[in-house]
Amino acid sequence: MDIYFILRIAVVGILVSILNQILKQSGRDELAFLTSLAGLVLVLLWLLPHITDLFVTIQQLFNII
Repeated sequence: MDIYFILRIAVVGILVSILNQILKQSGRDELAFLTSLAGLVLVLLWLLPHITDLFVTIQQLFNII
């Protein structure tokens, strides 16, 4: 895995946490929750190809199907 990929996830985490704190301080808890959810979905979409590769590798390793 590339270090660039890990740094992208870290930057998204930092930005989401900063936005979350700003929105909570201004009393917009719903938007803070949606920002956190959007950050989580974004990172999961980035991880999805790697997770599928992991499952394919495990299937090939144990000769499943």
